[in-house]
Amino acid sequence: MQFAPDRKAGEERSFFTVETNFLPGRTFANLEDLNRQGLDWSTVRMEQRPQGKAGLIPAQAFEHEQHFLQPLPPYLPAPYLVLERSVDEYGYVALDANYYWVPGTGRGRLTVLRYENHLQIYLAGQVAIEYPLAAEGVRNQQINPPDKPASHAHPRHRPQPSDEEEKRLRALAPTVSTYVDFLLATPGHLRHQTLRRLWALSQRMSPELFVRSVERAHRYRIHDLKTLERIAHLYLQEAPGQLPLPAIDESFRDRPAYQDGSLTESPNLAQYDE
Repeated sequence: MQFAPDRKAGEERSFFTVETNFLPGRTFANLEDLNRQGLDWSTVRMEQRPQGKAGLIPAQAFEHEQHFLQPLPPYLPAPYLVLERSVDEYGYVALDANYYWVPGTGRGRLTVLRYENHLQIYLAGQVAIEYPLAAEGVRNQQINPPDKPASHAHPRHRPQPSDEEEKRLRALAPTVSTYVDFLLATPGHLRHQTLRRLWALSQRMSPELFVRSVERAHRYRIHDLKTLERIAHLYLQEAPGQLPLPAIDESFRDRPAYQDGSLTESPNLAQYDE
């Protein structure tokens, strides 16, 4: 019988030790501070503490065992993560919500090796440039080499909020507001994109049809907007004459733009009669 790795007693005991011995009473300024305290705790305090029923001290055990170990060659690289990226029109690659400048004028795909504290950008199999990683919590920063001034044209993080779309959707009906809460609580949905798509869908049908379709979608816990659109089509096919048409403001005929356009000459459509 096999067990999941997170349910093995040895693994769970390690987590328990960290949660009950390392974390209580400590505060951390940032992720680097947490790692620094964790390293000190694990290599100074814990390795001198007897472990298990045998009372084995890890530091003494390592002193004994290292004579039987074979050291790794010094030329082996440090662990890294291989990332495929594209150079944007400004000459930057995005990594961890920051932008790193790439030398040259080429665009397209390249490889980024992300190490613990730095990254290397490879072009055609060669290291083009190397950067230290931005500090934890730094976002939307344009990072350039020290000898290169920042460009005036650079990528900027421009989120498109959906507050207005959400406000208008909730104003349509209480059931629509409830369905919006349901969608936003569904894992995997992007908030702004979902709200904008839902608002665009509401503009393609009458308010009565939209509210009725939303009520049914919510009743059956449907979060796919394409399915919601198919529900509206089914309502139209089942009762095409029972649902009201979208409201049209008849005063558009009084607008100056409409009146100016109404005085233009009618197009000659005789060529289509042949």
